[in-house]
Amino acid sequence: MEKLQVDNALIKQFRNWFSQNETEILREQLLNMYPQDIAMVIDRLENDEARIVMNALDKIAVVKVLVEMDEQTRESFLSTYSPFEIANEFLENMDSDDAAYVLNHFPNSVKEEVIGQLQDIEYASSLLNLISYEEETAGSLMAVELVKANLNWTVKQCIEEIRTQAENVDSIYVVYVIDDMERLVGIITLKNLILAEPKAQLADVYNKTVISVSTSTKIIEVANTTKKYDLVVLPVVDPLGRLVGRITVDDVVDLIKEEADEDYQLMSGITADVDATDKVWVLSRARLPWLLIGLLGGIASSRILGVYENQIMIHPEMAFFIPLIAAMGGNVGVQSSAIVVQGLANDTLGTKNIGQKILKEIRVALINGIICSSLILAYNLALYHSCELAITVSIALITVIIFASIFGTFIPMFLNQIKIDPAIATGPFITTSNDLLGIVIYFSVGRMLYTTL
Repeated sequence: MEKLQVDNALIKQFRNWFSQNETEILREQLLNMYPQDIAMVIDRLENDEARIVMNALDKIAVVKVLVEMDEQTRESFLSTYSPFEIANEFLENMDSDDAAYVLNHFPNSVKEEVIGQLQDIEYASSLLNLISYEEETAGSLMAVELVKANLNWTVKQCIEEIRTQAENVDSIYVVYVIDDMERLVGIITLKNLILAEPKAQLADVYNKTVISVSTSTKIIEVANTTKKYDLVVLPVVDPLGRLVGRITVDDVVDLIKEEADEDYQLMSGITADVDATDKVWVLSRARLPWLLIGLLGGIASSRILGVYENQIMIHPEMAFFIPLIAAMGGNVGVQSSAIVVQGLANDTLGTKNIGQKILKEIRVALINGIICSSLILAYNLALYHSCELAITVSIALITVIIFASIFGTFIPMFLNQIKIDPAIATGPFITTSNDLLGIVIYFSVGRMLYTTL
C-alpha cells in the first residue's frame, strides 16, 4: 500500500473512472490505498459516487473505511441504506465498539430497528448492552471481543481456547484470566503462555497484578490510566468485577484527539463540534454566541469608560494606556486559565487546596507584575514628563496582573467543581472579563493617585 495525497487531482481521477466505468482500475487503485485515505476520498464525493467506491471494496475494507469516514459524511452515506442493509452489510462485520460508535449517531428508534435486523442474536444483544451505557464512559467505548481463560484450565486448554476465540478478535495482546464467576483475576501474556509447560495450571503462571476500569469510569480517566501505565489495552469490568470488555490504545488516541479538539474550540470561543468542511450557517451558529458575549463586553467597556469620562477629560493622557491595561489583563487571565485547564484535563491538578494553588499563582503574578510594571515605569519616565501618569500606569498594571491571574485560576476550578467543562473559561470569557476588570482597576487607581500626588 502507498500513502497518497488526497487532493483535487486524485478526486478528479476517481470521477473519471466512474464516468468511464473503469471498475477494475478503480478496484486495483483501492487495493493499494489505506482505509484512512479511502475515507478521505469518500468525504469529498457525492453519496452515489461513494457507493461505487464501497462496492469495489471487500467486506473487511468496507467497515474499516466506514469507521474512518467523517462523521457527517458517514451519516449522510448511511442514510441512503435501509436498516436491513446497514445491519447486514456494515455492522455485521464490525467490531462491537466500532458498531456501537456508528449506532450512537442514529436516533434511538433507528438504533433499535437496525439492531433488530442483525442475524447474529448474540452480537445484537452485545450491541444493545453497549449502546445502553452512558456516553463518555468506559462502557460506551469498550469492545466485547477479547480472549479469556478460566483460572482452573491448563496452559494447553488455554491455547486451544485461544484458537477458537481468536476468530472474532483482530489483535490479541494478552489473555484475561477469570474465575468461575467470570470475575477478572489477572492476565497472562502470550510469551509466558508459550514458554509455560502445557500441563501447568494457569493458576500457577498467570499475573495477578492487573489494572482495569469499571464500565462507569469516565473516558478521560480511561485515557489518563492508559497514559500513566503505558498500556496497550485496558480491561473493563462491571460493578461485580466481571470481565465485560476491553479498550485498546487506538480508541484512546482517538478519544484524546477528540477531547483536545473540543477543548481547543471551546478555548477559541466555538461552542459546537465543527470543522472547516461544515456549512456556512453551522459554522456561524457555532461562533456567534461568544461573539455576542464579546459584543456585550465591548458595550460594558464603553459604559465603564463613560463613568470615568470626567477623569479622562481632566487627564486625557490616561486614555493612551487603556489598550495596554486591557490587553495585559486578558493575556494574563488566558495564561493562568490555560495552565489550570491543562492540569485538570491531565489529572495532574486536583480541586483540593484551592487556596494554596491561588496563592502560588499570586506569587507568579507578583513576579511578572513587578517586571512588567518596572519596564512600563521606566518607559513612561523616559518619554513623558508626568510622574503621576507613570506611577498610575505601573501600579494599575501590577494590580491588574495579580487580579487577572487569580480570576484565571479560580474560574476554571469553579467550573470543574460544578461539572462544567473548564475549557470554556479560557479564551473569550476570561479575556472579556479581564478587559472590564482592568479598565475599572486602571481608572480607580488613577482617581486615587492623581488626587494624592
